[in-house]
Amino acid sequence: MLEEEYDINFFYENGFIRKQCQKCGSYFWTRDRDRDTCGDAPCDPYSFIDNPVFKKKFNLAQMREFYLSYFEKNGHTRIERYPVIARWRNDIYLTIASIADFQPFVTSGQVAPPANPLTISQPCIRLSDLDAVGRSGRHLTTFEMMAHHAFNKKSNEIYWKDRTVQLCDGLLNELGVDPFAVTYKEEPWAGGGNAGACVEVLIGGLEVATLVFMNLQQSKNGDIVIKGDTYRKMDNYIVDTGYGLERLVWASQGTPTVYDAIFPEVVGELMELAGVEHRLEDEDYANILSQNARLAGLMDVSEKANLLELRKQVASNIGITADKLGTIMEPVETAYAIADHARCITFMLGDGIIPSNVKAGYLARLVIRRTMKMMQDLDIKIPLSDIVQMHINHLPEYPEFADRFDVISDILDNEEKKFQETLQRGKKLIQKSAKHYKKKGEKMPLDTVIDMYDSHGIPAEISREAASEVGVEVELPDNFYSLVAERHSKSVQEHEKEIPYADRLKKLPPTKRLFYDEPNRMEFEAVVLDVFDNNIVLDSTLLYPEGGGQPPDHGTFMVDDALLKVIDVQIFDGIVIHTIEEIEDELHIRKGDMVTGKVDEKRRMAHARNHTATHIINDAARQVLGEHIWQAGAQKFADRARLDISHYKRIVPEEINEIEMIANQMVMENKRVISEWMDRSTAEKRYGFSLYQGGVPPGDRIRVLHVGSDIEACAGTHCTFTGQVGPIKILKTERIQDGVERIEYAAGEAAVVAFQERDKLLRSSAETLRVATEQLPTTIERFFTEWKEFKKENTRLKKELAESRVNQLVENAEQLKEIRLINSRVDGADADELTRMAGELASSDDIVALLISDHEGAKIAAAAGDSAVSKGINVGNIVREIANLTGGGGGGKPSMARGGGQDSSKIDEGLALGRRMVEEQLGD
Repeated sequence: MLEEEYDINFFYENGFIRKQCQKCGSYFWTRDRDRDTCGDAPCDPYSFIDNPVFKKKFNLAQMREFYLSYFEKNGHTRIERYPVIARWRNDIYLTIASIADFQPFVTSGQVAPPANPLTISQPCIRLSDLDAVGRSGRHLTTFEMMAHHAFNKKSNEIYWKDRTVQLCDGLLNELGVDPFAVTYKEEPWAGGGNAGACVEVLIGGLEVATLVFMNLQQSKNGDIVIKGDTYRKMDNYIVDTGYGLERLVWASQGTPTVYDAIFPEVVGELMELAGVEHRLEDEDYANILSQNARLAGLMDVSEKANLLELRKQVASNIGITADKLGTIMEPVETAYAIADHARCITFMLGDGIIPSNVKAGYLARLVIRRTMKMMQDLDIKIPLSDIVQMHINHLPEYPEFADRFDVISDILDNEEKKFQETLQRGKKLIQKSAKHYKKKGEKMPLDTVIDMYDSHGIPAEISREAASEVGVEVELPDNFYSLVAERHSKSVQEHEKEIPYADRLKKLPPTKRLFYDEPNRMEFEAVVLDVFDNNIVLDSTLLYPEGGGQPPDHGTFMVDDALLKVIDVQIFDGIVIHTIEEIEDELHIRKGDMVTGKVDEKRRMAHARNHTATHIINDAARQVLGEHIWQAGAQKFADRARLDISHYKRIVPEEINEIEMIANQMVMENKRVISEWMDRSTAEKRYGFSLYQGGVPPGDRIRVLHVGSDIEACAGTHCTFTGQVGPIKILKTERIQDGVERIEYAAGEAAVVAFQERDKLLRSSAETLRVATEQLPTTIERFFTEWKEFKKENTRLKKELAESRVNQLVENAEQLKEIRLINSRVDGADADELTRMAGELASSDDIVALLISDHEGAKIAAAAGDSAVSKGINVGNIVREIANLTGGGGGGKPSMARGGGQDSSKIDEGLALGRRMVEEQLGD
């Protein structure tokens, strides 16, 4: 970063000098002419512990209000927080910074900010330092980034560097900090395709704020290099600040750790439940905690650090053994981590994340399961929901969490059951895998441990314990969970599809889409703008292009006397391309021709009904299942549609019926379906981020659709009144992945057809059973009961028959040297019965049983007693050869094998082959 980027007049005018840190070499600004270090750890130790830096102690609520009020007094508009799940983003799952609230549309200049300048206290979640939480004394999974932002354009500058630093310095002065204790460290910032100069604000070795001057964007042709990437200047430039609420509170209190400052009540209760004496009033105990925190702050426990070595260094500096320090600190650190993680879970579930195996749900489950494992380690037996309740009790500024606690508790109860099931089956899976590595004389690699966690939810600690029991070491770094979280923190971005005919299309104007303004009109006239291959571009169209889970319209074009079938409609950069069915004759269409278009009305209305029904079903599901319901995907067809929703348990039949009833009531109310084009920021202010149930549309203006109380950004075609949807019938529900339920349904004529198909099935079943349809349930129940009894009787008879056959086969056994050979055809027996018989026969040590049945081709089973095996018999090899002869495959162990083939005509030949092989295996 160029030195001139840090030439800030405020520093010169307020007694600061620029110095270079004698330890790390970074440049910083200070009022203290004798200072030689930048003020950042590890160059400077924490000096605020037991020595608060502000004039009074603050808790979270007090510090938050002090900050926001200060910036309101200085011309900023206070805005409400955004959710911790980034509903307005397609690239990340969690809100990781306050600036993330305004990316990508506001920061790119496409959309106006909600206020300018503004101030906010934004809860954020970062899991990249998950393993350091509790250990370092400062790391958190959830934190509030208090911020003030100004969005500048060259034509309208709000404020820039001088005012930003002035506001920061003024805030610290009002808090009562010693001006000579504050340093501003130069540190270039880059992230998310943007970059800029940055100063880190440091007090007592602790970074309390970051002031970023975002004025660069990544570019291949850029002339500014930051961290190996090239950037160029942007037309707009943004003040992007972040003040750590929790760190400021910690610095104001001077407690040993940030956890003791921000949620002391929860920490205290957890320590008591774990039997840990957390006596901060005990001078010796508090001194060890304080010194550990000061030194841990100088060390990096978030990267690939060796925790044991760090512990030894800290113990040596404190003057006690590493074992004694570990005995004191490990349960304390675990309790700190549980307290932190439970607060993270409170925000995650309170803001609507449903635990699952994908996306944000994966990250929620990661934190939940890590917390449950740590609770087990400390023998804390209360439900995790009780700890969440503790946090909610101390978060009165988030009343929405208390309102949603019943759902949060239900989710956590479900997760607890799943976690216990995982632990029960996990040990066997791990040991099976570990034996594979033991044979090769290798450690179990990290990728395998991560895969076991991803695929089966098995915690790393369980993997290590289970593998060690079979003598296999596991490659497990101290930052395992941080690595896992990092792998899943961003969505996989699809590569932009190559636009066909891009060079031709960029010369054309956007197509006027008439279907939005006139949804019930089915015929139109338009002018041809371009023709290529079998594609036609018009100046306007009523035909809907594929998008938003809705298939394209079909229809016809009439040009002079030629009738052309439109079989596909797509849109690229606002230009609609109509693909017509190939014709034998030459296509006589030229630019400037007038076309009469007609939409296939039946197909359009089927899609419109099913699409409108999707909104109705989503709304009804939310009413029945809860406000946490979020659309995870949707697809509409002419004969049915499906909606995927986030939900933490299976939908039961009673709930399906209720959803269906509410949906049809909404249809009968015949409410008007309203659509309106709105500025994105206005729509978000008015309706919130539930707008983006179906995805995040691009651009500064979005189409907002109202169907009952369901309000979403949606670009599809819909009915104009809910009554036009007709009846809605839910066809089925299924769980497509953990945490996501699929509802399949039909609307209108498709629903009537579905009713008729079900009636037909009922009539057919009733006719087969020769009863009235209303008697079907009792008749089927009676038949099922009788069938179960017959099945039991059949099993008993089969067993008796098998015993009889076994006795007869033993009597007819052939003596071959020192063994008895049973080489027989047992027609009618299935594979399982055949295998069972062979096993029973071979319970005698000297018997070799080779049995073949004509069941579905040829089924083969063979077994040998222990004595026969010791004399060289290997029935696995025998069965393999016979199976090959009959056109199939098989094999097994020397004592037991089975197989089969398609050619039953080879059974006798197979028995002869088996006898010869037994003789050969016995030898002379």
